[in-house]
Amino acid sequence: MKIGIIGTRGIPNQHGGFEQFTEFVAPLMVQKGYHVTVYNSSLHPYKSNTWNDVNIVIKNDLENKLGTFAQFLYDLNCIIDCRKQKFDIILQLGYTSSSIWSFLFPSASKVITNMDGLEWKRSKYSVIVKKFLKYAEKKAVNNSDVLIADSVGIQQHIRNQFKKPSVYIPYGAICFEATEAKVLQSFKVLPFEYDLLIARMEPENNIETVIRGHLISASAKPLLIIGSTANKYGTELKLKYRSEKIVFCEAVYDLQILNHLRYYSYLYFHGHSVGGTNPSLLEAMASQALIVAHDNIFNRSVTGGEAFYFNTAEDISSLLSRCIEKMEYREYLEKNSAKIISEYSWQKIANSLETCFVNALKHS
Repeated sequence: MKIGIIGTRGIPNQHGGFEQFTEFVAPLMVQKGYHVTVYNSSLHPYKSNTWNDVNIVIKNDLENKLGTFAQFLYDLNCIIDCRKQKFDIILQLGYTSSSIWSFLFPSASKVITNMDGLEWKRSKYSVIVKKFLKYAEKKAVNNSDVLIADSVGIQQHIRNQFKKPSVYIPYGAICFEATEAKVLQSFKVLPFEYDLLIARMEPENNIETVIRGHLISASAKPLLIIGSTANKYGTELKLKYRSEKIVFCEAVYDLQILNHLRYYSYLYFHGHSVGGTNPSLLEAMASQALIVAHDNIFNRSVTGGEAFYFNTAEDISSLLSRCIEKMEYREYLEKNSAKIISEYSWQKIANSLETCFVNALKHS
């Protein structure tokens, strides 16, 4: 089976969820005996033509010159190359900037699309952009042979909105237990004496709600925020909230460092409200973090009763005032770790993906 993966900036991961998904799954598919090609942006620092036996094709990306519009051109470059490769399966991760080119997909390939989150709900987008995203979503649904939903919430949306079935395949994670706390030294914090939030600087990730909750609370613990503040919203937050209790640490991509930070955190805040099964939430579960999640179907379907939930800054302030002892909730930590092993291991995700691909080819 020849598999092509498009829709990412490339591997190894230097960007986000789809890249991390690809970084773990692509080598596992190679180990199963399949030929796997991943498309990398020319802006990605990795320049070799293979990575962990995965074939890498680098395509021109002008995002540094043209901004967001360049993503459409980058996807076009990838799809044009797909026409030459004779893939059995084209795995399309997301649809925002690729769906308008769906008429160019080779007819001999099965197109399988991971539908990502509800992109048109993101508050950063204008009314016109939201309309386009709904159009792109519909195009992706109608021009894919198989749809993948990474959460039950997305699966419900596809069924209710489009009357279409989808295959549930979430992200994965690896259980982690720290052995030493040296990593914390560069962040100037002590074990279990800080709260943590890891997210892109976007309004729908409820970062400001978490910040305000900390500032109005009596808690003296600092909140470490991991994520690049280079965009407009991130810059605004950094300028608005100048406090010793709020520490902007910028982006960190080293998974070992991130997992240590999660493991040694007092409370881990997950504010994502738009999207499916979020990778950072699974990694928090895998790292035995005590999770405080935004209250929505996506987060509840993953963490269930093994997390605290919030909607407002006042909810967060009230929770912080309870002076929770992390080890009193060891049952939460153990159950979340067990879920990672039973439901969200990367091997299980790769097996599900393989089944999906084989079934798609059977119905050619």
